[in-house]
Amino acid sequence: MSWFTALPFPRRRAVALSALVTVASGPLHAQLAPATSPADEQDLPITVRAEEIDGRPDREINLNRNVEITRGQSRLVADTACYRLVEDEVTASGNVQMWRFGDRYQGDSLQMNLSTQRGWVLNPQYRLQMNNAQGRADRIDFLGQDQALVQDGTYSTCEGPNPDWYLKSSTLRLDTGRDVGTAGKTVIYFKDVPILATPGMSFSLSGQRRSGWLPPTIGFGSKGDSEVMLPYYFNIAPNRDLTVFPRLMFDRGLQLGATARYIGETTRGPYGGETHAEFLRNDRITKTDRWLVNSFHNQTLGAGWNYGWNVNGASDDEYPSDFSRTVSTSAERQLVRELYTSYSRPYWSLTARAQNYQILQEPAAVNNPALAIPRPYARLPQVLFHAGRYDIKGFDWAIDADATRFEHPTLDDGDRLVAVSQVSYPFIRPGYYVTPKLMLHATKYSMATNSRGPTSLSRTLPIFSIDSGMVFERDTTLFGSAVAQTLEPRLFYVRTPYKDQDQFPVFDTGEAGFSYAQLFSENRFVGPDRVSDANQLTAALVSRFIEPDGAERLRMAFGQRFYFTEPRVQMPGRVQDRQGRSDLLLAASGRIINNWNFDSSVQYDATSTSLYSQSHGVRWTPGPMKVLNAEYRYVRDSFRNVDVSAQWPLSMRWYGVGRVSYSLRDRRLLESLIGLEYKADCWVFRAGAQRFVTAAQTTSTPMFFQLELNGLSRLGLGGNPLEAFYKSIPGYTRLNSNVGRP
Repeated sequence: MSWFTALPFPRRRAVALSALVTVASGPLHAQLAPATSPADEQDLPITVRAEEIDGRPDREINLNRNVEITRGQSRLVADTACYRLVEDEVTASGNVQMWRFGDRYQGDSLQMNLSTQRGWVLNPQYRLQMNNAQGRADRIDFLGQDQALVQDGTYSTCEGPNPDWYLKSSTLRLDTGRDVGTAGKTVIYFKDVPILATPGMSFSLSGQRRSGWLPPTIGFGSKGDSEVMLPYYFNIAPNRDLTVFPRLMFDRGLQLGATARYIGETTRGPYGGETHAEFLRNDRITKTDRWLVNSFHNQTLGAGWNYGWNVNGASDDEYPSDFSRTVSTSAERQLVRELYTSYSRPYWSLTARAQNYQILQEPAAVNNPALAIPRPYARLPQVLFHAGRYDIKGFDWAIDADATRFEHPTLDDGDRLVAVSQVSYPFIRPGYYVTPKLMLHATKYSMATNSRGPTSLSRTLPIFSIDSGMVFERDTTLFGSAVAQTLEPRLFYVRTPYKDQDQFPVFDTGEAGFSYAQLFSENRFVGPDRVSDANQLTAALVSRFIEPDGAERLRMAFGQRFYFTEPRVQMPGRVQDRQGRSDLLLAASGRIINNWNFDSSVQYDATSTSLYSQSHGVRWTPGPMKVLNAEYRYVRDSFRNVDVSAQWPLSMRWYGVGRVSYSLRDRRLLESLIGLEYKADCWVFRAGAQRFVTAAQTTSTPMFFQLELNGLSRLGLGGNPLEAFYKSIPGYTRLNSNVGRP
């Protein structure tokens, strides 16, 4: 194919071509095709334009003044250029600008093979489309369509000619195909001040996960001792990774830790899990080996069949106090160890598990047994069965069975078999419903020892209940807005005969916390070791305000239980209350006005005409990065706490975060957090301090500083402020939430 079909000039007419172009009106447009036909974009024609064109049409085209060369997504402009057809190669000089698959390069001179996408540009400035990164260099070598080697150059995701932060590297390989930047002999500058030097580093160009060293964490442990942690992240596959973190504690020694995460799917179903382990050999303070393991896994083995485990363990009781860095880890003192499997079909399911606990006692419990944490019974094993159907000729039925062997190092051991069957017939009509229900609760115990009585016990109790309610509705207004208001009275009656259960063991049963939902439960105990006798009626009233779009604007409710016969079954050591009625519960929640939400509940003791407990919380979210939470909680003879937390802009770029949890009863601070954040266009700075309890009489006060360079990394001193902010301040929003995770 000739390069210009309309003008097939021979070689000797090259000068004539130049004259023809010069006198033409405006620049010339010509379609050129290389001698070869590569795949993909190389199959597309090349469009060139210039004020002057001359040369040999079958080999070399010289372009002068306002040169523009385009093929597919690639475009080049320059003062002068030369295109060699056989080699499919362009050289250009003078105000060179090149757009290459969305990336832009500016330089003094350039050479590029359009087939192989290999070449170079001198003294360039560049900008990458993937993450809007930019930089300068002495030279950039293009190693292919997706790769470029920046020599003695800079890199930053900041806008403008003078970026707030940048890295300067002897060599920087940008591989957009693999989404990775690899630098050698690198110095990171912030405000033109070098803050970190490294012989090499790598990072994700888009902020996605990839293997490499994570920024070191320099800070203090839970007891204020200095430490340094240098994690390495292995991005093994899109669905699995491993983080290894050596942690040097100057007072204790070198701790090695690792966290492995994975998710996936086999032909039988999905699976996923996480394992975390820490090990410190020969702690310099305790002269012992210290370790911690947390692991959980769940996997589907087939249709309806799955198995998993949740295993946790620590070397000693004081491990959370000595090594915890957050509130949540310092409070973990009942470490569960569980292996389970379950199989389910549309109308039934079967579960088997083995479960035990390791208890990490508070250090103060040695001298004060009242602070000791009780050990739950081990279930070795437990088998659960459930079956049920709805609307079988109007009836609903269900059967639940539980067979468990309980073991304890100091308490009575034994086996328990429980079977609970129930049948109900709901009458549901427009505006009202009535649901009578009949249950049969059967329990059998076979004890190795029983300090309360005989080793073989059984109990069978019928339970009858009837639940009923009505719904009234009217149109009204709330704060000037049209809404629909409902009025929903509800009555719930339960009748259960009395049986003396003082000789029965208590394996896993306790008295349920009094709440609105518990008012409509047949048994006031949680667990099958106690079945409460009942001849009682619960009366409740709910009113809701519903907006035209169906959203619930406001809900108010109150309820109370009335005993026709005082319940006699009690937990061991509990004295029977003779009141004739329960406490009165009142609750309200909803949205007062735009951006104001509240939640409130009160438990009122009518017998003593006093409040037993109350909780009031409010949240105000007037805009992005603006949230204010306030909560007051009180339980008689127990605690009276106030909790305030907030995230709020202090100026155009400064934001404050904080939380205070204070005990009004003990007049002491329970937990506190204060922090500052600064949001720039391409970086965020965070600083703060937190105080929390690690044991009954000890506290931890970690401090943290973090500089997050968008698209590169987070450099920090101390703990992780983002984790502390998220967990301590409900509604907290990350300032650069639109940026990928470094």
